[in-house]
Amino acid sequence: MARTLNLGILAHVDAGKTSLTERLLQLGGVIDEVGSVDDGNTQTDSMALERQRGITIKSAVMSFVVDDVTVNLIDTPGHPDFIAEVERSLSVLDGAVLVISAVEGVQAQTRVLMRALRRLAIPTIIFVNKIDRTGARHDSLLREIADRLTPAIAPDGTDPVDLLATVDDALLAGYLDGSLTPEDTRGSLVAQTRLARVHPVFFGSAITGAGVPALMSALVEFLPTASGATDGPGSGLVFKVERGQHGEKIAYVRMFSGSLRVRDRVRFGGKDGKITAISVFDRGPAVRGASVGAGQIGKLWGLSEVRIGDHIGEPHRHAEHHFTPPTLETVVIPDDPSERGALYTALTQLAEQDPLINLRQDGVISLYGEVQKEVIQATLSDDYGLAVSFEETTTICIERVAGKGAAFEIINEGDNPYLATVGLRVEPGTGVSFRLGVELGSMPSAFFNAVEEGVRKTLRNGLHGWEITDCVVTMTRSGYWARQSHSHGTFDKSMSSTAGDFRNLTALVLTNALKQAGTVVHEPMHAYRLEIPEDALGVVQPVLVRLRAFPLSSTPRNAAYLLEGTIPAARVHELERLLPSLTRGEGVLECAFDHYAAV
Repeated sequence: MARTLNLGILAHVDAGKTSLTERLLQLGGVIDEVGSVDDGNTQTDSMALERQRGITIKSAVMSFVVDDVTVNLIDTPGHPDFIAEVERSLSVLDGAVLVISAVEGVQAQTRVLMRALRRLAIPTIIFVNKIDRTGARHDSLLREIADRLTPAIAPDGTDPVDLLATVDDALLAGYLDGSLTPEDTRGSLVAQTRLARVHPVFFGSAITGAGVPALMSALVEFLPTASGATDGPGSGLVFKVERGQHGEKIAYVRMFSGSLRVRDRVRFGGKDGKITAISVFDRGPAVRGASVGAGQIGKLWGLSEVRIGDHIGEPHRHAEHHFTPPTLETVVIPDDPSERGALYTALTQLAEQDPLINLRQDGVISLYGEVQKEVIQATLSDDYGLAVSFEETTTICIERVAGKGAAFEIINEGDNPYLATVGLRVEPGTGVSFRLGVELGSMPSAFFNAVEEGVRKTLRNGLHGWEITDCVVTMTRSGYWARQSHSHGTFDKSMSSTAGDFRNLTALVLTNALKQAGTVVHEPMHAYRLEIPEDALGVVQPVLVRLRAFPLSSTPRNAAYLLEGTIPAARVHELERLLPSLTRGEGVLECAFDHYAAV
């Protein structure tokens, strides 16, 4: 049976990830010449802005064959503004290659990516690129990888036995009794790599091709191929959605079991649709086919309501968010006010392709960083013919419930304008949960569903305008008027409760309960790790104080200092802007979301 390896290529921006993708495709016989990021003629960077800026923005899939294994190679963005694209790819990978520059070494995004790969136990090979560049390192870089990423590394695909002995009891026993053979050691290294406990490290150059053939051989030796039953109902996960030439949706799906065929009707995200066409990745780009099966990645047409994260058929595994949500937002403004409706339609489509954009009715969208603005602006111009500008980027805060509150409205009493009785109690909790404190049979299930919908909608805009998180809402009272009709059988809406009554009344009651409980606004805080020259300490520390950074530690390192602490997300951009001048360009800053703190 044909084997498939779904492989992610991940890296900090400019580490040479796309160049490595090109070299692998060339050695795999898919392309004749290696494209250049600088020249804008690579296979996987198809957006005009990607070619213009020389960075990957959207994940792309290409395929090549090594021995008898079909490798579906997923090239992911390296810029932290597009971490959501990386996240989607992680859900469908069998293994990964983490690319590190031999010159720059372990960078901020490298650490973020490795933490995610290790947390998800994705088997990972490390490829140190750019060994042909001036300043390339070997031994010191291995120490840096062990110190800042993971000590469980096997340089050049060989193993110091003492590492394997810490994770493989059988190998340890063989080592102690003297029966260990080189074959045993190699077999253990392969097995432990496939379990994501050990990470082989290879050195090479994507530009010259040095070391890449060894990496290709390592892919099929050290990384596991896709598993899953080919018979039975189809099960897959949608990790990317794009629009075709005629505006139609195209869903990228990783199949975990079974198969899907053209004209199949499938369930996805609580909806259903009919597959009208399928393409499967095979030796390069996707080619039209009659079906896509377990282990493969395919493109599906016909599912007009599909969204990223939808499971096709039966869910195989839960696609969780592995990275933090965006902490910035901005308002998109059309240059021509008459195009406001067209802009909202376009942004709605972009939000379908990127759910973390989180579009609100008033044109507010979520961001990871400023570069995303440029991408959205270029996409709206190129794909929709819309010229837009943006308001200043602001921080996304949240609200948390401060205490307990309760409120109720009785049907046909007081100022209650709705034919419904709703009582709600709100109190602090973890996440948002809705509970029933009344009998489930006390009214139709559709009305309970309407109350929960009203609760979740109301919590999106709290007392101070931010989303309320981490609370428990309990329904304490319920009541309705049953369907009324006249003698001729006509429905009398004015005397009958509807789901709309419950949705609308819920917003009123919950708002009153929240006012009683009170809410506190919290701002996102980032953990920072800042390396600066020793003589810059006296200049940098006052700036950190001014930016409301909270220091946790200050550690001397040779002729440098390592500063760690937390800083408001709203001040990170300013720190990034000031750092080069404060440290003569020698400061290195890593930041990642850590927690929310009361304002």
